[in-house]
Amino acid sequence: MASKNGMGKVSSIPMASRHMSYWDMFATWVGANANNGTWYVGGVIAACGWVTASTTLVISGIISYLLLAAAGFMGYKTGLTAMTLTRASFGLRGSLLPSVINLVQFIGWASVNTFIAATSMSFLFHDLFGWPVYGKPGGELGVIVGIAVMSVFHLLSVSVGQRSVQMIERVGIILVFVFVVWETIVVFKTVSFHQILHWQAPKALRMTPGAAIDVLAAFNLAWVTAASDFSRFTGVKRNATQASFLGANLGLYWFAFIGVIATIGTAITLGHFDPNNSDPSTIASKLGLGFLAMIVIILTSTTANAVNLMSQRVRHSRT
Repeated sequence: MASKNGMGKVSSIPMASRHMSYWDMFATWVGANANNGTWYVGGVIAACGWVTASTTLVISGIISYLLLAAAGFMGYKTGLTAMTLTRASFGLRGSLLPSVINLVQFIGWASVNTFIAATSMSFLFHDLFGWPVYGKPGGELGVIVGIAVMSVFHLLSVSVGQRSVQMIERVGIILVFVFVVWETIVVFKTVSFHQILHWQAPKALRMTPGAAIDVLAAFNLAWVTAASDFSRFTGVKRNATQASFLGANLGLYWFAFIGVIATIGTAITLGHFDPNNSDPSTIASKLGLGFLAMIVIILTSTTANAVNLMSQRVRHSRT
């Protein structure tokens, strides 16, 4: 459906063409946050200690994703993409600025997730072919090949638009669930919750609550501008608001908490804390999680980047 209302010619998804269910929307936003990037961020804020990291995670998630739900409601009501909606405030030409900013943002996050997944692949190639892991002499080869392989996966994930994203998220969420349960069991076989609860980072490396909130705000709010790109495909308000809010928060808490726990567990096990150990590939290797863990890390990168790349594609087309 096309219309003109001072915003230029825009295309809206009519109600009859909207096919995303509550589960689809929920799984999309779980998959968006249940990924290696969220794990990494959880590991970074582990420098606050368990109590502070947990508190900031919960508070920032609720506030950030209330905004996500509000933006999702706008997509549901209008059937329009986020950047098309900015034309009402910025005008047709002025809306180019937020479009470019978001284009850069989502390409950036996709690149970060791809790099972390490629690092995981360097560990896989080490196990399979004996190649050096990333960070060791010659380890760049595994990362380069990993980036090429992940790029193919990411292109396939958005090959037929929203439908392929929907399919990726439906499968990915099951694999993510199995992996997180498994890793939690492994971590708590290594260290107790009592140890994690009372662990503190060395004073020189300790993070303040304000710094943790800053990190989480930058991470969480990035998704808000993508909300209506997906909620415009549902014809039920609850799907656009409640499912988005709950899914994004579940994905955030799920993987950020496991990032906090695994990073602290690694610090306790090794006897020293290194913020670089928040990389999921490093943690999985040092905790002995093996080949399957690396595969799941790669798959979760695909579920997250499906959302990143779909939103980037929408901004480029500016429907």
